[in-house]
Amino acid sequence: MEGPLKELAKLEKLTVAKGKAPSVADSLDTLLHSLKQIRESVGVSEPIGGEFQGLVHLVDAKKKEVDERQKEVYSSMSRFGKALDKKFSASLPTYSDIFSSPASEAAIERTIALHFLRTGQLDAAETFIQESGVQIPSELRTQFEGLHCILKALRGKKIGPALDWARNNRTFLKARSSPLEFLLHRSQYIRLLLSTHPPNPIPAISYAKDALKPFYDEHEAEFKRLTACIAYLPLSRLQTSPYADLAAPSLHFDLEPIFAKEYCASLGMSRQVPLRVVGDIGGGGALARIEKGRKVMRERKSEWSQTDELPIEIPLPVENRYHSIFSCPVSKEQATEHNPPMMIKCGHVISKDSLQKLSKPGGRVKCPYCPEESLTNTALRVYF
Repeated sequence: MEGPLKELAKLEKLTVAKGKAPSVADSLDTLLHSLKQIRESVGVSEPIGGEFQGLVHLVDAKKKEVDERQKEVYSSMSRFGKALDKKFSASLPTYSDIFSSPASEAAIERTIALHFLRTGQLDAAETFIQESGVQIPSELRTQFEGLHCILKALRGKKIGPALDWARNNRTFLKARSSPLEFLLHRSQYIRLLLSTHPPNPIPAISYAKDALKPFYDEHEAEFKRLTACIAYLPLSRLQTSPYADLAAPSLHFDLEPIFAKEYCASLGMSRQVPLRVVGDIGGGGALARIEKGRKVMRERKSEWSQTDELPIEIPLPVENRYHSIFSCPVSKEQATEHNPPMMIKCGHVISKDSLQKLSKPGGRVKCPYCPEESLTNTALRVYF
């Protein structure tokens, strides 16, 4: 999709650059202003014929402007369509029976509504919920509204609302070993440190004593870096020091996705937006690959061996790899839920099936890579 999108952006720039006619909105605003003036003049005195004649000419002129502008839009859309067809030569498959049942329709409508709410498109979500009739609890909608209010505050360099939420959910965050509260305090500390000219670290040091000190045991190394960076102030020196990462804007911008992940986890939701993941993977080529594989297998009159596996490789970005990709060095087979990787006492890892095949009477197994022997029941399952 990258090629057509670039082409569309290029076409938009060309349209703006070459377009001589005013925009459609400007043309309509001018026409509306003239109509209001005529209406006001009619209410005050007798209308003059020349005024109406001028209005007729104005309407014709603005209509030509709108038509001229629309030609540019149609031309750009036509070129975009050609670029899209060139990029995707094969048509996407259609599966007409997937969402035919009431249950499946309700599921997809709920997914779309939650997608709008989670991504901050609250007005679109409200309209969609009203038109589709999907039932989303008001409490859940309020929680998403709260999420985006806090994210908006973070975008505006205000960490107060996020800190309040983190304090109220401290037990939950500690159970997840989440550093969110510490990162929020760290962001505020850095802002205080860099906000004075000439540098005055006293307010930041006072803040660190009050807010950061309780996190010293868990983040000792980072705490030391935060205090040591004061020696490299002002900002120009800090940016060329070993602590340059503390002056990077990303240190503050990264708080938004981290907070959103923890907030959604507290609601029992995944860290990624499901509909976006499906769109990225399917639209990124997986759907076309699967359909091509289906077509080839139909021509060969063969079927997939297992319903929970794909017969072709689907490349995925790192953030979308959710399952183990361990391959047993003995059997050369990829690990599954029923055949997980197992670490024997010496530290070497093989699959569970290989472990059972190598086991001797009495439950002892000799490692295939070193001379050490151990008991089968002492092997531990490994999660990658």
